[in-house]
Amino acid sequence: MCVYLTALNPTDAVTHGLLPAAARLGEPIVILTDDTDAHLRAYADHPHQPRAVEPANVRDPGAVAARVLTLARRHGAPAALLSNSDHLQPATALAAGLLGLPGKDWRAATRCKNKFLTRHALAAEGLDTVASVEIGLADDPRAIAADVPFPAVVKPREGVASEDVLLVGTPDELAARVDEIRARRGACALVVEEYLAGPLHTYDTVGDADRLHHFGSWRTILAAPPFFTEAGRDWTPRVPEPVRHHLRAQLSALGVGLGACHTEFVVDGQRARIIEVNYRLIGDTMDLICAELLGVDLFAEVIRVHMGQSLSVDLPEPSTVDKAAHVRYVRADRAGTLVAAPPPVSADLAGGIRLGHRPLRPVGVAAPLHGTNRDYLSVVHAIGPASAPVTAAVDDFVSANRWSVTA
Repeated sequence: MCVYLTALNPTDAVTHGLLPAAARLGEPIVILTDDTDAHLRAYADHPHQPRAVEPANVRDPGAVAARVLTLARRHGAPAALLSNSDHLQPATALAAGLLGLPGKDWRAATRCKNKFLTRHALAAEGLDTVASVEIGLADDPRAIAADVPFPAVVKPREGVASEDVLLVGTPDELAARVDEIRARRGACALVVEEYLAGPLHTYDTVGDADRLHHFGSWRTILAAPPFFTEAGRDWTPRVPEPVRHHLRAQLSALGVGLGACHTEFVVDGQRARIIEVNYRLIGDTMDLICAELLGVDLFAEVIRVHMGQSLSVDLPEPSTVDKAAHVRYVRADRAGTLVAAPPPVSADLAGGIRLGHRPLRPVGVAAPLHGTNRDYLSVVHAIGPASAPVTAAVDDFVSANRWSVTA
């Protein structure tokens, strides 16, 4: 038997998380993807290579299920079918159901993926009402704007990673941003919704068939508007009980349960006002940092629950993890080629601090400026006994090194 994993482009979560975890579990992985060449290049020198990288129409649940049945004769019957891609959660959930395998509820995966459905589901249960309107291809954004207070946020209905998520101040600005987004993305459904002000937090969970375990929360530092690029994060594990209760009720209304889930929200009194729910692990290497911080095999837990097993009974509660952590994203400030950057680092510093640096863009690669996480050059993090020294360790590393982008 083996684990089947659907994927689009290669990611750190798969390369440095799920593949090594599967090896520790003794479970071979077959990757199903629409970009086999990219995955074969990514794992060419990997110490824990997948059993195979196979082409598949990963956005079509029937095609995925049929492909798994065909490949089972060659690679082994499926012990699990899962994905860590935002885009592939509904299709993979449906395919798992067709195969009789444990999986996420496809309705929950779709509600989370579709931001307009997220708002509708929460409002229908009386849990939160956020002014939100879908902008179809034939809709006049200025007419739509009458139903939404300004400032507002416009974004793709099924987007990811803050791509093309923009703050707008007027109906005319909304119309201009809609034109810009569609010029970049082509025909796509957008939503415009009221701006939820306040400090941004995460609520990260992993669940089995019976329980949902909260494994971490971070306070997110955003770059300057109109973009919503994440500039850094601080470990903030204690969520006030009324806020936690409201969060759990909203996740339950959406149907979130099995597998990993990453929720972003702002606190409003004793309420949690959800920004979005990504039904997969927290991204941008934060999943790897969470595993290091907690001292648990987080990726193995994700694989195991998709095999129908229970979560480990000794997973720690975040509030009991007596550590501080700070994460900083080094971002390009212009379009061009990265010509200089420090190498990877993993070091123990004085005072019980662990410092890590992971490059996210190779030297020699050119890229436009996006205003999203596609502008990240590196991620630097530190874990230690107190917040001030871990932040200082990251500050010192960033100031002592040079990242250079030339046009």
